[in-house]
Amino acid sequence: MSLADAPSDRDAFAVAPTVLPASERFRILLYFGGLTVILALADPAGGLLDIPLSFYLKNRLGLTAKQVAIFQAIAGLPLVVAFLFGFARDRWNLLGRRDRGLMLVFGAVCAALYLGFAFAPMSYDVLLLAIFLITACTLFMDAAESGLASVVGQQHAMPGQMSATWSAFSAVPAVGALLLGGYFSDWLEHQDGALAARALFLVGAATSGMIVLYATLRPRAVFDGIRDERLESDHPMRDLKRLLRHRPIYPALIIWMLWNFAPGSSTPLQYYLQNTLKAPDSVWGQWSAIFAASFVPTYILFAWLCTRVSLKKLLWWGTLVAIPQFVPLLFITSTKAALIAAVPMGLMGGMATAAYLDLMIRSCPPRLQGTAMMASSCLFYVSSHLGDIWGAHLYETYGGFTICVAMITFAYALIAPVLLTVSDELTALPDNEVAPAGRVSTTS
Repeated sequence: MSLADAPSDRDAFAVAPTVLPASERFRILLYFGGLTVILALADPAGGLLDIPLSFYLKNRLGLTAKQVAIFQAIAGLPLVVAFLFGFARDRWNLLGRRDRGLMLVFGAVCAALYLGFAFAPMSYDVLLLAIFLITACTLFMDAAESGLASVVGQQHAMPGQMSATWSAFSAVPAVGALLLGGYFSDWLEHQDGALAARALFLVGAATSGMIVLYATLRPRAVFDGIRDERLESDHPMRDLKRLLRHRPIYPALIIWMLWNFAPGSSTPLQYYLQNTLKAPDSVWGQWSAIFAASFVPTYILFAWLCTRVSLKKLLWWGTLVAIPQFVPLLFITSTKAALIAAVPMGLMGGMATAAYLDLMIRSCPPRLQGTAMMASSCLFYVSSHLGDIWGAHLYETYGGFTICVAMITFAYALIAPVLLTVSDELTALPDNEVAPAGRVSTTS
């Protein structure tokens, strides 16, 4: 594996990667697997609260598909500047514990916010404010996890293994949250509106408390092997300029943006299942859970291949398979057909997701891994929510998924020419291999 950064930087340097024994790599991946599960459960935009919240907006507040998409977009506005949360992670050292300090402090703040809003009079505006503030706090913890994972992946020549672990362990709680979320939503339908809202926030407080407890752990395999990449403290603007000059990050970010566009795959599909196919709330959860679970086998395949095959080949293989990922939606005519279609769709996307995340990790500049990784969160927010809003418009205008599928497929096809701009030096080696004599690339 090679790391890329401009050779003229005086304030940071790329640490030559070292290959760890399998036992140490296993302990590192196990730690990040557990952290990923807990953070995924606590995420207000994709954890245990995601589906119950969307149905609360639809069924309790009577919002249309476009209005729900707009609510979610506004509540997620902190993601527009997610790179700033990553930048704070790269420079702060809360409680003298760096990434663990961020998780301890903001995990506690999240729990307090959830508890406070659980007993507040619930309305559209109150709910919007709550999710907005909680999302902002969650981003600090996400920055800690993603920055730490990128540093470890780079310094120990294991970005592919880190990517596969991150992706697979994100899918596990997603499946559980989607299944439980659907049934939770059904249960909330039979409860008083105030009680339903309170239950949502108390669940969020519990998951945030779990993050605080996990942050007290400090496995030596993870934290003792991290080497400092900064030669001297420098002005924040110089760091930001260094990120902007770092050319390898741009193809990775563009690919991630195109991959997450997918108009029609979220809110419009949810409304289609309910309003056209007459499916109950739990079926949307089941479909999403099957879709998420079906990524896992190809994540596992990627984890095996990434130590044997160059990332360049895996990027192309994953992209070619993923381009027609949403074509099965054209054949949905019943609830059963939708559940069946979710399986091949998930399988087709796993290799690409893991490969693109691997590329993101490799592309991060030294000492700015949190900033770069959270920049991808910015693009995820912008592309996915614009895609969702545009997909909702297409769905309401044309009353079907054909145009949505066509737009998704076209966006995915655009990834192929972007791959041609990715540096071969960055993707030439598989995991557990380093450049001759531990040489670190200076591609810029």
